[in-house]
Amino acid sequence: MTTTESGDADEAPESAGDPDDAPDAEDASDADETEVRYAVILDHLPHGRADDDRPRHRKSPLAYAIGERDFRLFEITLEDDADVSIGDRIVIGPSEARDAVAGFKQVMYDDLSNTASAELEYAIEEIIEANERRFVDFYNDAQPITLRLHQLNLLPGIGKKLRNNVLDQRKRGPFESFEELEERVSGLHRPKEVLIERIIEELRDDDLKYKAFVGRDA
Repeated sequence: MTTTESGDADEAPESAGDPDDAPDAEDASDADETEVRYAVILDHLPHGRADDDRPRHRKSPLAYAIGERDFRLFEITLEDDADVSIGDRIVIGPSEARDAVAGFKQVMYDDLSNTASAELEYAIEEIIEANERRFVDFYNDAQPITLRLHQLNLLPGIGKKLRNNVLDQRKRGPFESFEELEERVSGLHRPKEVLIERIIEELRDDDLKYKAFVGRDA
């Protein structure tokens, strides 16, 4: 995983404008995508947003979701017959692989519903657990950002001493699991949980200078 500097290389949202008006509008680069991309449902609004004053028959069902690949947050316009629930994993791209999604756009943390915000930590934990090796490899592959700052120092509670413990241990061989990280690195008691905390921090604070997990290709 490569840390991105905020404002440097963040990509454009997947779609723009009202998804009800342009349900198939997506980022132009998506046309060339062949990899199936998934998101996890954080909240399901079968009758659309409460603040949408249009007649009920004109409102499409919506959902808030978080992307598995780079933890982007989305407001998704669902097909009228979509059968989805909180916690479900759905396909958001490429368009020919979708069966429940009519369109979507990227949103910010503050745009989420209260339910979506409350579900966020659980969804992130499930994504990390389902892709443990990918996230253990953050500890294996993390590199210096500047002469004074290392990617590992972006994680909550990891200072110079604990960072050096991780670096010393990985010289002896790569970490294979979170359990092994805890066993081998003195003082590192919650390797999975600190990743969750950092991802949530990156989602909440769009002005963070460095982002290791959110808003980039993983």
